[in-house]
Amino acid sequence: MPINTIRQSGRAKGAIAAIMAMVAVVVSGVRYINGTPDDVVLASEYLVNPWEGEILKAYLDRVAYPPIWTICAGDTQNVHAGMVETPKGCDARLQRRMTKEFRPALVKCIAGFNKAPISWRAMMDSLAWNIGSAAACNSRAAAFGIKQMWVASCNAATAFNRAGGRVVIGLVKRRENGDATRIGEGELCVSGLD
Repeated sequence: MPINTIRQSGRAKGAIAAIMAMVAVVVSGVRYINGTPDDVVLASEYLVNPWEGEILKAYLDRVAYPPIWTICAGDTQNVHAGMVETPKGCDARLQRRMTKEFRPALVKCIAGFNKAPISWRAMMDSLAWNIGSAAACNSRAAAFGIKQMWVASCNAATAFNRAGGRVVIGLVKRRENGDATRIGEGELCVSGLD
């Protein structure tokens, strides 16, 4: 359950408008910006990167169980001790994995994913990146999305606010209304539903 009530914001609407203003090509109903789906661009720029941060040197994430080597914006694939990445390399890793791995999993498990509002798709992309695509696909947020119950889905996603078995204020902010400098997933999600 959400701790706070998620709400629309001008900054989230502005982020959506900025992505929608970018030059894009539509292929099979999917809008691509420089070869990347628009929802992945929105999620990467306004949700994943701001919340995950960009750590260029691999570190051992000890909150994860078991601990796992992590780099960039929380990427754990093919990461090892001593690994170093560039900012451009981090962006490429994130875009590639979200486009080729996480988003396709959501498309497969959520009928009509490509026709859903961009704000909802971006929230689901970010959620899948953070908790894994299997968990996102099996979530109440996905179940509500299948039924096109967007607001209920946005709210259901806020339940993923725990790490190590306890509520973490940073995850509450990420899932809900963000903080002074970062847009929350729920905030973005509901801001694109008008």
